[in-house]
Amino acid sequence: MELRNLAIIAHVDHGKTTLTDRLLYQSGMFRTEDLDKLAGGQHGLIMDSGDLERERGITITAKNCAVRWTDARTGKDYKLNLIDTPGHADFGGEVERVLNMADGCLLVVDSFEGPMPQTRFVLSKALALGLKPIVIINKIDKPSARPDAVVNEVFDLLVALEAPEYALDFPIVYASGREGWGTLDRAKTEEGKRPKDLLELFQAIVDHIPAPYAPGSPRGSAAGFKSREEALAHSLQIMVTSILYSDYVGRIAVGRVTAGTIRPSMPVSLVTRGGEVSRQRVLKVEVFEALGRAEAKEVTAGDIVAVIGVEGVEIGATIADADNPVALPPVSVDEPTVTMAFRVNDSPFAGRDGKFVTGRQVGDRLTRELERNVALRVEREPGADAFQVSGRGLMHLGVLIETMRREGYELQVGKPRVILKEVDGVTCEPVETLAVDCPESCQSDVMSLVLGRKGELRHMDAKAGTSGWIHMEFKIPSRSLFGLRTMMLTTTRGEAVMYHTLLGYEPVRGEPPRRPAGVLIAGEPGQVFAYSLDRLYDRGDFFVSPGDEVYEGMVVGEHCKDNDLVINLSHNKKLTNVRAAGSDDAARIKPPRKMSLEACLEYIEIDELVEVTPNFIRMRKRHLTENDRKRFDKQAVPA
Repeated sequence: MELRNLAIIAHVDHGKTTLTDRLLYQSGMFRTEDLDKLAGGQHGLIMDSGDLERERGITITAKNCAVRWTDARTGKDYKLNLIDTPGHADFGGEVERVLNMADGCLLVVDSFEGPMPQTRFVLSKALALGLKPIVIINKIDKPSARPDAVVNEVFDLLVALEAPEYALDFPIVYASGREGWGTLDRAKTEEGKRPKDLLELFQAIVDHIPAPYAPGSPRGSAAGFKSREEALAHSLQIMVTSILYSDYVGRIAVGRVTAGTIRPSMPVSLVTRGGEVSRQRVLKVEVFEALGRAEAKEVTAGDIVAVIGVEGVEIGATIADADNPVALPPVSVDEPTVTMAFRVNDSPFAGRDGKFVTGRQVGDRLTRELERNVALRVEREPGADAFQVSGRGLMHLGVLIETMRREGYELQVGKPRVILKEVDGVTCEPVETLAVDCPESCQSDVMSLVLGRKGELRHMDAKAGTSGWIHMEFKIPSRSLFGLRTMMLTTTRGEAVMYHTLLGYEPVRGEPPRRPAGVLIAGEPGQVFAYSLDRLYDRGDFFVSPGDEVYEGMVVGEHCKDNDLVINLSHNKKLTNVRAAGSDDAARIKPPRKMSLEACLEYIEIDELVEVTPNFIRMRKRHLTENDRKRFDKQAVPA
């Protein structure tokens, strides 16, 4: 049986996971009814199996699966190891750590949007590892599809990335992942001529994706082996790129067998990232089979393996030969760009909801997260129950906070800040490429919004193959992106589409943008009454409803002016026997503004915190009493 290892990479929402699901359905390994039972979430997907993934409709963690397929042309059997990767820029660390398990990649590109910022990022990482691409022009059945222009844009992107010749000669598959069909022939994409399945995609995979260490394979040459026989003869080397966990056997190391062969009960050496070597014995080895894993008697060079029984294993470690332990270069991951403080919850409502509320419990949970989240950094602040947690972006850290919240943790987090670097003695900040697609009617509003946040317009043109749409690319500081998405959707009435990815570091440009409005602060603890909300109707928008409990110093709304205002929402109407005209009119109450976790993180200023518990997400002032706030005079205390 021949082997093919391939990663499916793309920009967010271009259809990677949907296409992977269709490959599973058409592999012939499953009954349709069995797969239907596993599907769920917004889009009915199988590979997006996490609760957060299904709620948000995005892929957060990379996942492995394997399908067996028989080529009817030759009668050969193939095993295809598929790696579904995230598309959002904040989870780029997941992509970087799993790409070295593959020999080729399926580059999925939306037939309307074309290559986007994250497309460039993941493609550059794949080319750096020597992966051979197959380009899939997905969603070809869209009425607004412009496949010919998109193919030209993909080729221009490869040229701009200085791709080698083997990558420029890429096969093109025109497909509809949702409908489950694909073809190499552009003429067959017209209505009535379309195929009924993904047979041509399967054939393109086995024809164009090289087998591990096939003669002339760029991936094999990069590993230092000219043939699979040479890799088999070498001593064992496995780079650990992922960690799974079982309540019965503990940590399970997942990685590609770079060289040699591994068997159950075999003595091995574990070489950590720091160079420490420990001799251990493998309990079991498993290979990926369908959507799960199956025990194997041996796993040879080129295949993807799950190793059970190696204690203390971590991502980036090498499982090597017991007598000749030679470490592989560790996984290289780009540095984080955003940091925020995780603190113990010390609000008046602390301990009401959560099971894990102490600094030790929060610290242990963050330490466990470091074992599998290679793009995360955690540092403990000296002398305080607080941790500086750094990641790729606001969504990266927001997903971690939301996961901890659902696990029963209580904590408080400060305002996110970008990580500054010293370059040649100059303080520099991260800058990003921001791509915006919007109707022509919104063009001036978008430009005004972005340029007002220290953005620079780099490119603008009419989106090829469309009518009335503009494509703009900006260079903008990362800190200016906090809160931009909400303002962009409001300004364009929800019509604009924006994406961003890290570009590099440049000297700091002035002060960061601040929130234009002040906040309404609860001055008394107690229950919110409709009578109080009615009396304060014209003071701004509220984040609370009648019946909610508040405490002194809690942020309960947004002021209509640029200053903060202390209010009392716990004042109820006095009962009296005297009646007056108009005193019994119905209370006017604005619908509360519901704030998600990410919206709260974008909203707060340096003197505020977000309180996160299993049942509630609240915003509060760092200093709860008005006297304390006056004393500190809103000084920028580090989070």
